Amino acid sequence: MTLALKKLIHVGARELGLDADTRHDLQLVATGKASLADMTEAELEKVVAAMKARGFKPSGGRATNGRRAAAPRADLRFCHLLWGKLHRAGAVDAKGAAGLNGFIRKRFGDAWGAAPLDIDQMRDWKQIATVIEALKAMCKRVGVDLDA
Repeated sequence: MTLALKKLIHVGARELGLDADTRHDLQLVATGKASLADMTEAELEKVVAAMKARGFKPSGGRATNGRRAAAPRADLRFCHLLWGKLHRAGAVDAKGAAGLNGFIRKRFGDAWGAAPLDIDQMRDWKQIATVIEALKAMCKRVGVDLDA
């Protein structure tokens, strides 16, 4: 967590237009320490809070339009597309990547030993193909048109 906070502080400094000396001054005022390496997690959070007070708005790793970034592979994007169709048809309650990740963990976790935490991190094409086939079968079962 501390590495993520340190990265966030550097991003915030860049977005606020702070040079290294100004960032160090801000850190010194917020925590009494000028170096990120010397800070605890709580102190790093104080620095982030001080940057937010100056107008920094962390994006949370999402695109500027508020959506999650597109999956890195076409087969993974297809999984997201099928899940979205199932959600719009009312076949599944949980929408988005969180719902799809929950489905994968519940459906395949025991069979695979350990299901991935995030579908977009999956790299095994056989597992991805299995997920696609399961989603296609669900679409067929509930009458979702895959061609539309």
